[in-house]
Amino acid sequence: YFTRVIYSSYGRGYGGGYGRRRGSWSVDWPKADIQFLYGLKRITNIDAYEFDNPVELSNPDLRRYPFLYMLEVGAMQLTPPEVEGLHDYLMAGGFLFVDDFWGTYEWQNFEWEIHKVLPGYEIVELPLDHPLFSNFYVIEEILQIPNVGNATRGYATYEQDGYVPHVRAIFNEDGRLLVLINWNTDLGDAWEWAENPFYPLPYSNFAYQMAVNAIVYAMSH
Repeated sequence: YFTRVIYSSYGRGYGGGYGRRRGSWSVDWPKADIQFLYGLKRITNIDAYEFDNPVELSNPDLRRYPFLYMLEVGAMQLTPPEVEGLHDYLMAGGFLFVDDFWGTYEWQNFEWEIHKVLPGYEIVELPLDHPLFSNFYVIEEILQIPNVGNATRGYATYEQDGYVPHVRAIFNEDGRLLVLINWNTDLGDAWEWAENPFYPLPYSNFAYQMAVNAIVYAMSH
């Protein structure tokens, strides 16, 4: 299951499920998720559920899903049950893939929130020689994926002061990768618009490669 995290946020309202007002969690949903799954099933032999699967962090069934996707975390504002749910999920062996947030302010907000979940855990740059970058595709460079408007018009790839893309990570005490953080980039837009003839192929290729590698790594470690 490609599971999208439903979480509380400010500015766009609480994203508590299908029947409530959507929050930041729902950006690009469900098309990005479903379209990514088309590619994943075509490229790999992973037996993936073919539809979207949004789940709340406080849902007791969260541990059924080994891979979580969370985006727009610059507006994230987790409740105590969400903090507890995500903490317990990660400690039990889960994997969190973070995407689509930009600049210093959004980073500071994400850092504050994720340290509620994992207090005392260090956030580090993931070096390109880490096995995640070579377990399916060989990734030798981190591309910055702009939003779809900038990508199709050839405008600047960055937003706010997020000029440089980063792939960062949080590991546990035993070296297990808990959280993979894609900052200053928008992989979800590349999945969502990959079929658009005006969308640049290098962006969609890289976005699929990053996510496929992350899933293969998460499922095999």
